Amino acid sequence: MPEDWARCQAGRLPRHAGWSIRGYLYNLSLLGYSVIMKKLMCTATFAVLLMAASPVWSQAQNDEILMFVGLKLDDLMMRYGIPQSVHAVRGTEVWQDDVVFVYNEGDFYIFRDRVWQIGLRSAYGMRIGDARAVVQLTLGENAQDRGDYILYQIPGNAWPLSLRVNISAGRISGIFVFREDF
Repeated sequence: MPEDWARCQAGRLPRHAGWSIRGYLYNLSLLGYSVIMKKLMCTATFAVLLMAASPVWSQAQNDEILMFVGLKLDDLMMRYGIPQSVHAVRGTEVWQDDVVFVYNEGDFYIFRDRVWQIGLRSAYGMRIGDARAVVQLTLGENAQDRGDYILYQIPGNAWPLSLRVNISAGRISGIFVFREDF
């Protein structure tokens, strides 16, 4: 594939019909496109193919993140090792206090001996710093706009999970996946 890509970029593929890059370029030459135009169209085609594959890869990442909610503390440590830092987060009531383990992958909120919430830098095609409209477009009409945050229930899990996207000054300030029953 990389050799075909290099040849495609150089516009030097032989003229063979068929369902391949060569056939694609051959068909373009039959339509009267120049070598430069064929290079541009080939680049655009690969860009579209990469963008089409991106949601599948992104969905796999999201599914992996969902598996960590409910993970035992010792399993988290076995998977990621010693956290970069550990800190406490105070809730409005004593029973809402959490210990947070910070890793590159995210912030894991621990209650007793399990992960109940994960703070992420990006998820579902959204990143911290993106505009509010990105959240609404990504999550669709099932998202509940609550003013300073948007809530989305994630279907199909062993326990109820939600995605909470905090909004500050019209931008995403936090992304969290959490168990609703904790």
